[in-house]
Amino acid sequence: MRFRPLPTATSSDPDTIPFADPPDSMRAMVIDAPGDPDALRAASVPVPSPVMSELLVRVVGAGVNPIDAKTRAGRGVSGAIAEYPAVLGYDFSGIVVTSPYEAHALPPGTPVFGMTAFPRSGGAYGEYVVVPAQSVARKPSALSHVEAAGVPLAALTAWGLVVETAHAHEGQRVLIHAGSGGVGHFAVQFAAYFGAHVTVTASGRNAPWLRELGASVVIDYTTTRFEEVVAEVDVVIDLVGNVGGDTGSRSLTVLRRGGLYIMVPTGAWPGYAEAAAGAGVRATSYKVIPDGGALATIARLLDSGAVQVYIDRVFDLDEAAAAHREIEDGHTRGKIVLRVSDG
Repeated sequence: MRFRPLPTATSSDPDTIPFADPPDSMRAMVIDAPGDPDALRAASVPVPSPVMSELLVRVVGAGVNPIDAKTRAGRGVSGAIAEYPAVLGYDFSGIVVTSPYEAHALPPGTPVFGMTAFPRSGGAYGEYVVVPAQSVARKPSALSHVEAAGVPLAALTAWGLVVETAHAHEGQRVLIHAGSGGVGHFAVQFAAYFGAHVTVTASGRNAPWLRELGASVVIDYTTTRFEEVVAEVDVVIDLVGNVGGDTGSRSLTVLRRGGLYIMVPTGAWPGYAEAAAGAGVRATSYKVIPDGGALATIARLLDSGAVQVYIDRVFDLDEAAAAHREIEDGHTRGKIVLRVSDG
């Protein structure tokens, strides 16, 4: 039996965008060593080369996350950075330049969004990035590249917390701390989508917006202690921890016996597991998994309008230091994004 050869993708295929071959060097924001936001500087660095199953993507937008700022400051994953200068950044949205092979599902010219393998490779704060093909999905058609760049890390984290760990379902009672942030506003939407009764802690100014996203109850943490009005919840998703306070410790008191406490920020409460065991509840931490399949599902929810991303502010790439100051201020609604190049 003879088989016809598979067609190769070209820039004229549906859903692809013509592109030019990449240059040898690119504009990027780098750090030469951990430091304050001003450690970020503009530089010309070599365009990375993909190998095996990797894609080369021209970056249009790059999301800014708390882990970026922690890493830049010498915490986060800074210990795994092999060499400097280093290009930070996990989130990106852009256009495929090079695919692993001709019949690949994401051919050159395809608009995609996803997560980088930083710090094992360079991050998204540059004009080009090399990424594992399994960590990306087609960009939602309803979103611009700048909007899509705010989705991957936060939405995948929220998906892992709500769907894969908490197993959100009809009638489940979920308490989410810091519900107006990047991860939080996705977690609220996913939990509500799957039928959970969602209670959120946030500042009062965000209450109407969070109710629109699906929260049943919004507690203004500046005026009300949540443990005075909440009890017997099934799951607590803690995006705050005990750093600078006792949010995590107080959360254990509102869980039903055998309920689940999920600690998210790295290092925010080292003793959570022992405390949870003493309180008769289950506990786990969580780390995001760059799953292109889950991201494709999230893309469909975004395209359908069932889920939305909120972009608080957009900075140009060379304003990365200002973006880091903004996210370290701790009052961001939704996501901050860098505009890296024209889409």
